[in-house]
Amino acid sequence: MTLTERDKRALMLFVPALAIIVIYAATSGDSTPNVVLPVSSESIPAAELRLQRMRQTVAQVPGKETVLKQVSAELAEREKGLIATETASQASEQLAQIVRATARGGQMDLRAVEIGPPKQFGDAYGEVTVSVTTECRVDQLVNLMSDLAARPELVSTRDLRITAANPKEKTVNVRLTVAALVPKRLAPQKREAF
Repeated sequence: MTLTERDKRALMLFVPALAIIVIYAATSGDSTPNVVLPVSSESIPAAELRLQRMRQTVAQVPGKETVLKQVSAELAEREKGLIATETASQASEQLAQIVRATARGGQMDLRAVEIGPPKQFGDAYGEVTVSVTTECRVDQLVNLMSDLAARPELVSTRDLRITAANPKEKTVNVRLTVAALVPKRLAPQKREAF
């Protein structure tokens, strides 16, 4: 292979340039490699503002965790009132027992007890109902309803129908529906319409 005159001149310029670059790199004393940062299209004030927002968000995390713990503890305390059984029919029967025991405490005789089907209550719970029929005085009815409200279980009156029974004894016929909250797993799932 023969070198032309032009190749010889290029080689004579290239060799000294390469030698200068090697000597400069060896003597510069900077052993860390050069890092090229990506060029951002946002300005420095915008980046500082974003950094400030991120710092504020991070500073709020411990406070939000504290609030979450408090709310979780309060929810657990309130959910102690749920009727927790394995099946919905057991929950309905337990509610019926609660109503019977409360009525017996007020010296009331229940004529009939009717257990209703379980339903969903909102997105997080289920509901079971029990309807009772009795003849009692008005003060006994008021005491029954206040005793039910004072129970630790989450029970409430759903429906109340009162008709006159015996005016001489001042009694009324009552049909009372009582509802209680249960865990969502006990309620039937809603089917989506097609």
